[in-house]
Amino acid sequence: MSTRTPNGLDKLGLKDIKEVYYNLSYDELQAHEINRGECKISTSGTAMCDTGIFTGRSPKDKYFVDQPPSNQHIAWGDVNRPIKKEIYEELLDLTLTQLSGKNIYVMDVFAGASEASKRSIRFVTEVAWQAHFVKNMFIRPTEEELENFEPDFTVYNACKTVDEKYKEHGLNSDVFVVFNIEDNVSIIGGTWYGGEMKKGIFSMMNYWLPLEGKLPMHCSANVGKEGDVCLFFGLSGTGKTTLSTDPNRALIGDDEHGWDDNGVFNFEGGCYAKVINLDPRSEPEIYGAITKDALLENVVADETGNVDYADGSKTENTRVSYPIEHIKNHKPDLQAGHPKNIIFLTADAFGVLPPVSKLTKEQAMYYFLSGYTAKVAGTERGITEPVATFSACFGEAFLPLHPTVYAELLGKKIDEHNVNVYLVNTGWTGGPYGIGKRMSIKDTRACIDGILNGSINDAEFETLPTFDLQIPKVLEGVKDNNVLNPRNTWEDKAEYDASLAKLAAMFIENFKRYDDKGREFDFASAGPQL
Repeated sequence: MSTRTPNGLDKLGLKDIKEVYYNLSYDELQAHEINRGECKISTSGTAMCDTGIFTGRSPKDKYFVDQPPSNQHIAWGDVNRPIKKEIYEELLDLTLTQLSGKNIYVMDVFAGASEASKRSIRFVTEVAWQAHFVKNMFIRPTEEELENFEPDFTVYNACKTVDEKYKEHGLNSDVFVVFNIEDNVSIIGGTWYGGEMKKGIFSMMNYWLPLEGKLPMHCSANVGKEGDVCLFFGLSGTGKTTLSTDPNRALIGDDEHGWDDNGVFNFEGGCYAKVINLDPRSEPEIYGAITKDALLENVVADETGNVDYADGSKTENTRVSYPIEHIKNHKPDLQAGHPKNIIFLTADAFGVLPPVSKLTKEQAMYYFLSGYTAKVAGTERGITEPVATFSACFGEAFLPLHPTVYAELLGKKIDEHNVNVYLVNTGWTGGPYGIGKRMSIKDTRACIDGILNGSINDAEFETLPTFDLQIPKVLEGVKDNNVLNPRNTWEDKAEYDASLAKLAAMFIENFKRYDDKGREFDFASAGPQL
């Protein structure tokens, strides 16, 4: 066990601390998890924990302290809720009281692999597996770096306490996840879910970096042997993880990145993957990463520790966190140069968008702001009408600033580094969900390959009406080039045209929330026109 104590322990505000377990090794953490009854061990040697009644984030319980100067920057609304400083002070006292007089785990880690942009983060918790989660997900300092570690931001996780006065405080529930930007502190109460710590720091990076002219991004990233970087943006179900995993390209990261003057860098030192229905044949990298030092959440296992990944009886959001070193083909320094290509992934269940189209800079900003995909709702009840989903910048839940701040930064960087941007539809072709079929993975891979090897730029393009998207007429590796223009794949052309107009209207309606921002650039002009 490390005999070192964290620098600034006296500044934590905790009283009568019993033992401080500081940056424990994986072996030490697993011993604590077992001895404290927090975890069981699977047949692969992986610790398994339960996160209690909260098996996902609690977005309605997330608050920022309403105080200057940060309140001048924050985009207040459903995503970013204000809380009065006096109430925060009460909750801070509740948090510190919960953690006082206990054995505590302190983990000092970095967020951001770029020296020019990284932040030093300190996590304080009384639960061993939460320290394990932090060790997996963030960048692990060397022993030398720990000697002079001074936190830029501190997270107190008091998951075992709740706010019994939440109604008096005017809050959503007895759970609280609060950020005090001026004091560089976050407090968590009432929820054990590890993802609150991961996405909490992502939210803070989304606050800090744009104010320095740097772009934080909810995307995966990989790099080819020639140093060509590609970013993959996409909401759940679009194939982001699958398509960014490429045996010929090194993984920079799978979820959270920044883009500064030096290039693209991972915020994290690990991966956090869904494991419901995990199949080693379709996702061998994730399956192979579930070994010792990984941490499984809310999975069901038998008495011998054999995990049933198909069992969602605790939650459909079963997860595993693991250090990125468990992925063989990763980039060890977690960073690379400026992107050559950016891909926006969408799973269009209406079946009207092309499998690949090339975007102008203005269109890139528009589709980045839209963050579109479509989900098929309630298929178990036979409902086949797709539901459009828009999440600004492909990660609206984690944006403290107005989405246009990020879109304008993206536009500047596309210009500055001459980046190619593409919209790739992994959804339906030949008709909407229920009539058409899912785009073939081989055709999607051919589109991605054409982007990465540059052959798409040699293609002759035609224009998709209404959306004004540029579609290649022929692409190497695509089995039937008719699929490249979605109208060709529909038997009823009039029905296609009507569906195209219907989707365009959804984009236009969603974009009305940006109409009053008085920005220099009229983003809507780059979107579909009816």
